[in-house]
Amino acid sequence: MTSDIIDDRLIGALHVRALSRAGLDHDAAAEHTVVQAGTLEALMAGGYDGDTSLAEILRLGTLGIGTVQALNGELIVVDGLAYSAHADGTVHPLAPTVMTPFAVVTPFAPTATATIDTPLDFDALHDALDAMAPSDAPVIAVRIDGVFTNLVLRSVERQTKPYKPLREVVAHQSEWRVERAIGTVVGFRFPDATAGVEVPGHHLHFLSEDRKLGGHIISIALEQGSLAVDPCHDLHVELPPGMELGQPGTVDRAEIARIEGGMKS
Repeated sequence: MTSDIIDDRLIGALHVRALSRAGLDHDAAAEHTVVQAGTLEALMAGGYDGDTSLAEILRLGTLGIGTVQALNGELIVVDGLAYSAHADGTVHPLAPTVMTPFAVVTPFAPTATATIDTPLDFDALHDALDAMAPSDAPVIAVRIDGVFTNLVLRSVERQTKPYKPLREVVAHQSEWRVERAIGTVVGFRFPDATAGVEVPGHHLHFLSEDRKLGGHIISIALEQGSLAVDPCHDLHVELPPGMELGQPGTVDRAEIARIEGGMKS
């Protein structure tokens, strides 16, 4: 599925709502909502101080991705538990008190699943996930459990003030390759027109089965495993005091792609 088809047909079906801290006091599971803390635009500008605790985030979702205070690792939420993948590739469980400047979660309840027993490269894996999604779903949350090959992962070092813009931070990111690993991939696919609020296209993180390896996915292939897709129509964005939602889609998507490194549409 091409990015313009995702955008033109589906962005109108996505309900984006900015919420105050009090606005997070709702039943995300009953509403089947994607909940986000902060915005990508603020993160790109160097907004690395968290305003939302993981306790608040985990109350609203069981699957998710993002980062934590001072960019201290890639956030991975699996089965309601939060982990941080650091710049050396190691993974650490996170306490509920840890703060996050940017996180996206949902109470994952897949409506479509598939078993894959033939290898899929990165592009084919994205196509398979899109094919499983309902045609009217603007957002999909995804989970892939299986055996993976040709992994290229990344994370960044913890930042100190004064914070540099994200493009300068990722210019010195750590990348590592893993030939084969068993684990879980989680993430989301958002329409192009959410650029700036969210990462458009597929945004995926990896966590190994033994919880010792993880990171933001630049590239990966599936040897065999199971795919699960959860379609969503509502995105609720929690904004810190003084921050505005801005206009979705106004941030340069090419700039986001350079920062994300490996983002696919």
